[in-house]
Amino acid sequence: MVSLQLPTADRSLYTYKPHLDTSFDIPNKPFQSRVAFSAAHVVCDPLANTDPLHHAQIDWEGTLAYRRHLWSLGLGVAEAMDTAQRGMGLNWEMAKELILRSVAEANAVHGRIACGAGTDHLLPGKEVTVEDCIHAYEEQCEFVERAGGQIILMASRALATAAKGPEDYKRVYDHILKRVSKPVILHWLGDMFDPALAGYWGHSDLDQAMDVVLGIIKENAEKIDGIKISLLDEEKEIKMRRQLPDGVRMYTGDDFNYARLIQGDEFGYSDALLGIFDAIAPAASAALHALDEGDLQTYHQLLEKTVPLSRHIFQAPTYAYKTGIVFMAYLNGHQSHFRMIGGAEGSRSLIHLSELFVLADQAGLLSDPELAVKRMKLVTELAGIV
Repeated sequence: MVSLQLPTADRSLYTYKPHLDTSFDIPNKPFQSRVAFSAAHVVCDPLANTDPLHHAQIDWEGTLAYRRHLWSLGLGVAEAMDTAQRGMGLNWEMAKELILRSVAEANAVHGRIACGAGTDHLLPGKEVTVEDCIHAYEEQCEFVERAGGQIILMASRALATAAKGPEDYKRVYDHILKRVSKPVILHWLGDMFDPALAGYWGHSDLDQAMDVVLGIIKENAEKIDGIKISLLDEEKEIKMRRQLPDGVRMYTGDDFNYARLIQGDEFGYSDALLGIFDAIAPAASAALHALDEGDLQTYHQLLEKTVPLSRHIFQAPTYAYKTGIVFMAYLNGHQSHFRMIGGAEGSRSLIHLSELFVLADQAGLLSDPELAVKRMKLVTELAGIV
């Protein structure tokens, strides 16, 4: 087996030899006990002759091929979310084309898809009103429904700026939920993922914020499929999960504690809508099938090995996690390059990427170790390690 030289934080080098590749036993049937979405990344077109910071282009075939990979493993696709660099390189005009193409692809392969609708075409500012936020949400929700996708109602930076308190959030969400034709997935994204969303729901205290969103859910339960919360706080998710109305799902967005939250307890469990499932898709699929069979030992053997990798990818600053997600796709041959829209491939250090390589190997997630070594060497050589 080939080996390579990897750097450490003290600038020394050591030789690392990957383990043998791991195969996962994945039955060709739907999951029975949990709903599972992977928030999917987009593949940048590295040959586009455009400004990569402001006018990056998407490699459509590479992007759609990765979604077909996720569907083939039984996972649903959560489209045009923060994992796809929504609001961090992917603007609303690009998101619209992504949604249209992905929904058409989902229909072709009978894959499940839900799509982010927000207000990101409305730039936050002092002149933006709550009414402006309502109109922006209406536009995006109507687009997603016309395209044929389920709506994921994303948190709004503009609303976080315009709202004066909880009543403004209630006014906006009540209005939108009354207009949608099918149940939506709400999304509560913590400020560790997007600092512009600090104080969402009108409170900086999470318990007070939770009371606000629970009130909105209880008043509009028939229009809500579930809520995804991304707070990286296991106790808060469990507390909220136990207060949801019957029929409203908790979709965990906790990329630190997902294994325990998906298993659940005597009072319930979380379904999944996770960015990390993009990077660990084969292990996640095999683990969920084991859970369907009541095989908790195999479930934990498969999924717990991925948690150190996930915690590493989502370490602070958490919003840079997209770099690790795309790097995993590059290492595993799902794309031919390590470039990202907005130049986000530079958002993590070489030390970070080297540690990611080792953790991915230890989790059995390097599908072709020789290819992964070859590609990791290219990255280290660019940094002057020969």
